[in-house]
Amino acid sequence: MSETFRKDHPNRPTLRHSLLAGVAILGALGVAVPLIADLNSTPAYAETQGMVQSMPSFADIVEKVRPAVVSVKVKVESAADTGEDGGGMMIPDLPPGHPLEKFFKQFREGRGGHKGGPKQFGLSQGSGFFISADGYAVTNNHVIENAVTVTLTTDDGKTLDAKIVGRDPKTDLALLKTEQPGNFPFVPLASSAPRVGDWVVAVGNPFGLGGTVTAGIVSARGRDIGSGPYDDYIQIDAPVNRGNSGGPTFNLKGEVVGVNTAIYSPSGGSVGIAFAIPSETVSSVISALKDGGSVARGYLGVQIQPVTPELADSLGLKEPKGALIAETQPGTPAADAGLKPGDTIIAVNGEAMATPRDVTRHVSQIKPGDSAKITYLRAGKEQVATIKLVALPETKMAVADPALAKASPAFGLALAPSKDGNGVLVTDVDPNGVGAEKGIGKGDIILEISGKQVVKPSDVRTAIDEARKEGRKAVVLRLKGEDGMRFVALAFPKG
Repeated sequence: MSETFRKDHPNRPTLRHSLLAGVAILGALGVAVPLIADLNSTPAYAETQGMVQSMPSFADIVEKVRPAVVSVKVKVESAADTGEDGGGMMIPDLPPGHPLEKFFKQFREGRGGHKGGPKQFGLSQGSGFFISADGYAVTNNHVIENAVTVTLTTDDGKTLDAKIVGRDPKTDLALLKTEQPGNFPFVPLASSAPRVGDWVVAVGNPFGLGGTVTAGIVSARGRDIGSGPYDDYIQIDAPVNRGNSGGPTFNLKGEVVGVNTAIYSPSGGSVGIAFAIPSETVSSVISALKDGGSVARGYLGVQIQPVTPELADSLGLKEPKGALIAETQPGTPAADAGLKPGDTIIAVNGEAMATPRDVTRHVSQIKPGDSAKITYLRAGKEQVATIKLVALPETKMAVADPALAKASPAFGLALAPSKDGNGVLVTDVDPNGVGAEKGIGKGDIILEISGKQVVKPSDVRTAIDEARKEGRKAVVLRLKGEDGMRFVALAFPKG
């Protein structure tokens, strides 16, 4: 019963009095009724007490770790818009026609999207955290990119000048070092990955508000959001917004399990889907940046693509796993070791590889000059090659092109000999055919079918007819297109 109700009706009996009066009337009529306990002895919220006590409190963890979290303020030279939020959280571009498209265009232009004239300077903010008592701090590369000056603001309001020790755009990590001496509070990186469903706490500087704490759980692991060749994000549902970039996500031990980097946000604000770089990646990259200011990665020299069920069946593989080599770069470790297009990498140093991304990530973690044991399948037989890796060239990366996963040309193709006699040119594609549906394009060149070179359209027809007679479900084509080399499975229609 509300206090207002009681004041407005001072003579009206309370709910408890009404109930007891009703019991007395029933008793007077001779109706057997159970004894009702005094309502004051059992509060309405009593049953929730155990639930409240079982819920975690993050206060002790936050009190322990928050002094190590800093606000990162950056003076930048304004440039054309990058699609980011000015040192905050990376967000997808708004689709054409979106109601806020004009607003954000004006906002970005106001931040420095001007061409010509004198140099423009602006300020951006993000988050970071100390990882050592002598003032080394971690943040995102996109927070400090194009920085003229960097300052750190601690939880107690102190401002510290900082320099950039090194940065790694491929993983979006950067290492800073405060130029002031001191014994700074710091937090450790977790040695093990969190499990899906574990509680996590994010601390950062959303919208420039200063130390802000949010909590949630690990929603997923191993997320690839297309931001780089080494995507391996932890997905969390703790509210993360612009300005949280570079800030830490903690487990309940107060260890950093990830660095908040990106959000999925159609609206520009948090919708409960955030992505953090896992601590194992942070540890290896930051260690390399501290030692040399950059990250040296191993390079194998192959272009790889996923193994689809059709390709697996055509190649005689038991299951669609591993990374199919579409091309080996001349003069690279892979070519020197004898790896060929059509080989399927299934393990690196004894660890099974399920996808091309697994291969890319594991090879990149091997230091140039060290050897890697590459297990691969050729014609259905397992083989092993020990290959000494070289440094990854800046312009080349052994990655799987996302387009390759979608490409699987089939019938509906017009063919002609190529100009140089090396392969068969696709001159036209039926827009309603399976070829167009699977991604084959005009101008692609068919180099091989089922491992046999083709130089004229009749070679293609012959190879397809032979495969049919042998009872195969599909043939494997090796194509050359704008995206480089790739393998595709050409499945025969059923019936």
